[in-house]
Amino acid sequence: MKKLALHWKILLGMILGIIFGFIMNTVDGGKGFVTDWIKPFGTIFINLLKLIAVPLILASLIKGISDLKDISKIKKMGLRTMLIYMGTTLVAIIIGLGIVNLIQPGSGMDPDTIEKIKAKYETSTDVVDKLNKASAQNDAGPLQALVDIFPSNIFTALGDASMLQIIFFALFVGISLLLIPEKKAKPLMDFFDSLNEVVMKMVDLIMLFAPYAVFALLANVIIAFDDTEILLKLLVYALCVVGGLLLMIAFYLLLVSVYTKKSPIWFLQQISPAQLLAFSTSSSAATLPVTMERVEEHIGVDKEVSGFVLPVGATINMDGTSLYQAIAAVFIMQVIWPEGLTFSNQVVIVATALLASIGSAAVPSAGMVMLVIVLESIGFPAELLPIGLALIFAVDRPLDMCRTTVNVTGDATVSMIVAKSLDKLHDPKPKNWDDNYENVK
Repeated sequence: MKKLALHWKILLGMILGIIFGFIMNTVDGGKGFVTDWIKPFGTIFINLLKLIAVPLILASLIKGISDLKDISKIKKMGLRTMLIYMGTTLVAIIIGLGIVNLIQPGSGMDPDTIEKIKAKYETSTDVVDKLNKASAQNDAGPLQALVDIFPSNIFTALGDASMLQIIFFALFVGISLLLIPEKKAKPLMDFFDSLNEVVMKMVDLIMLFAPYAVFALLANVIIAFDDTEILLKLLVYALCVVGGLLLMIAFYLLLVSVYTKKSPIWFLQQISPAQLLAFSTSSSAATLPVTMERVEEHIGVDKEVSGFVLPVGATINMDGTSLYQAIAAVFIMQVIWPEGLTFSNQVVIVATALLASIGSAAVPSAGMVMLVIVLESIGFPAELLPIGLALIFAVDRPLDMCRTTVNVTGDATVSMIVAKSLDKLHDPKPKNWDDNYENVK
């Protein structure tokens, strides 16, 4: 195991976890064993990643902004980041709509299958919860998303891990450091520089546990699949989403190759541990510390770029989620509301999915909440919404894992593009967890 590269160890853990999960599904008491004795190790791993995400964002962003020495550079980097993120999201939505209109996975679905899915999931507490969350978000004012960026109490924002509020505070502190004498700013800058180094070392240590954690996470995902018949009925829809996501990754690789002049294969090798963790956890926020470590140390993006682009991306860049929303919305209409499949409605889907991706939380299944908002924007009948969500609920978790992988890949790609445009992309200098071990013996 020691001689294997990290991504191979994680991949091996995933495969063994899937096999173990299927075996436990056939054993009496197997599901309970996985839930009680295996799942907690995956939960501990995710908690550790979330533990260091907030201090890492604070440290890297404050240090990165203060190192720029020029406020105009912040404006330049921020504008490029937002425009590129919006551009890739738009491409993702268009790819999604193109595939679902071409293949039409919802046309001609067996009515018996629809009734079975409706009976099983329509009144599910998870479906009702998604509808309630979407309703609460719709009830907020049109500028509530803007208001939510500005924290009234930074300690509350830190405790709730409100990413946009933390990013705003870090930017505010970093800019303020640029506006005070360098002598007075240096102690605080040194503190955050040191904190950043410590947290990055914590990432290295946590990743030693990653292969075992993904084993636990994947085993738990597999035991949750209790109706393979419904999964097979939704296979064409799921393949449409997966096919679109693969096209999106191909688009990222094209950008990497053409603009940064780096090998797409090399890029995938460097970012693969973050991709595999994104797949296992279904959370780009939980994966953020690993994404930052891979992008900075293994791809060579400067900290001032990665420290800004990646946290912002984990919050507002939801290319995989947006692509999924486009396919899911049209699929649901094909099945239960075909009269709504007009060109104008699909244009509204593009606009709404683009805006909704900015407010989509970087947590598992947040895409379904945004999907409700997208459907409501085109006048989808309210009484059909529970049925619509029920149609896709059975395959949402595996598709969530796939689209989170695309989200993280997109974040890494955009960080490379922004770094290249600012001449902040250099030769990588990877670090190991035991680089300084001899000094403490």
